[in-house]
Amino acid sequence: LCLLALFSLFQHKDAYQAILDGVKGGAKEKRLAAQFIPKFFKHFPELADSAINAQLDLCEDEDVSIRRQAIKELPQFATGDNLPRVADILTQLLQSDDSAEFNLVNNALLSIFKMDAKGTLGGLFSQILQGEDIVRERAIKFLSTKLKTLPEEVMTKEVEEFILTESKKVLEDVTGEEFVLFMKILSGLKSLQTVSGRQQLVELVAEQADLEQTFNPSDPDCVDRLLQCTRQAVPLFSKNVHSTKFVTYFCEHVLPNLSSLTTPVEGLDIQLEVLKLLAEMSSFCGDMEKLESNLKKLFDKLLEYMPLPPEEAENGENAGSEEPKLQFSYVECLLYSFHQLGRKLPDFLTAKLNAEKLKDFKIRLQYFARGLQVYIRQLRLALQGKTGEALKTEENKIKVVALKITNNINVLIKDLFHIPPSYKSTVTLSWKPVQKADASQKRASEDTTSSSPPKKASAGPKRDARQIYNPPSGKYSSNLGSFSYGESG
Repeated sequence: LCLLALFSLFQHKDAYQAILDGVKGGAKEKRLAAQFIPKFFKHFPELADSAINAQLDLCEDEDVSIRRQAIKELPQFATGDNLPRVADILTQLLQSDDSAEFNLVNNALLSIFKMDAKGTLGGLFSQILQGEDIVRERAIKFLSTKLKTLPEEVMTKEVEEFILTESKKVLEDVTGEEFVLFMKILSGLKSLQTVSGRQQLVELVAEQADLEQTFNPSDPDCVDRLLQCTRQAVPLFSKNVHSTKFVTYFCEHVLPNLSSLTTPVEGLDIQLEVLKLLAEMSSFCGDMEKLESNLKKLFDKLLEYMPLPPEEAENGENAGSEEPKLQFSYVECLLYSFHQLGRKLPDFLTAKLNAEKLKDFKIRLQYFARGLQVYIRQLRLALQGKTGEALKTEENKIKVVALKITNNINVLIKDLFHIPPSYKSTVTLSWKPVQKADASQKRASEDTTSSSPPKKASAGPKRDARQIYNPPSGKYSSNLGSFSYGESG
């Protein structure tokens, strides 16, 4: 029937209609229809709706070969006002579980993207906002993986602005996983990689984090949302894009409730995770409205993890109390955060604390430093001479990280033992990669997480050549060999 109709195709609309009716025939008629409907589609604009609907019927046929042929030809219908509708149809077809079909749909979408990016995006976002869950999920994943593969002439500034506008609509109601994918999409846009663009993204994340609302530490979803959002914000911060709003919220609302935090993620040390995020953000904090108050909260939390030495009996033995557990990971994060914010109020320890509290703090620092020195020596001894494969064992990996943590704490404690305290040292947080530096500037290299300027190499003695603090050895350090290091400290 289809072949006979071809002879008079250009003279008779009825002939094209006969081809459209072929979708109701047998397998052979359907295969021919799948090829000829798109081939002559442009010649019969008055039958456009019927033709697209007929092709769509073939896309849903039981015969997999017919479906694949129909899907492959769909881009030929993407002309003028029909393109958004074709994009909408293709987006719905992303729900296919047949891998060959799924790849055909992806290729078809990419091909019409190059014809009209905004029109294609219109179809995709229409399904993301209103389609079924499986279609929404796959459409978001399509955007997150395929947009970055498109050439610059397709991803124009106008197209990127359209993506941002539509993404904001979607972000009004998203799951945690969807939010992460959309941040991946948006942060990959060229127009948002400028300082103003990153600032715009930070504001978007802050809105998602709901920083204006009261924090509920006992609500796992509330805690998880804050962590998810903060993780997305951290890579955006820099000396020009400040983390002030997030750091303030963590100091005022999260730190005071640290021990009450709950999480839906099994096995996650939620307290350490929070402290790590705070440490990473603290380097890029701008002018803070309640700096002294928030430094006080940070200081009080630091004291909780820096114990006093156990009381001594008259004969010099411990008065029945056990050696406190030194939680190095927690202290690294808190000391680093305090060190970064303390730069903005350098007289906090000397002018804002009374003499008794300052003395108490110095005692805690000294006691912690004693245990630290013993542990550092043990770690160096354990790792001495080990290179290559030997350092890749799980046990030695833990020791290497532990050595980074303890060395960082050692540097920060030395700064705080200055009179007045110094805030000049820079360290790389133990979980962050160390940037390679020129040998002559190794000590002066700027930390990747620090906002302080690089130090110039001095012609005189190195800073460490002058003894700043030498923790005494004594009974408290004699039992520290049994300390173990794990994720929680």
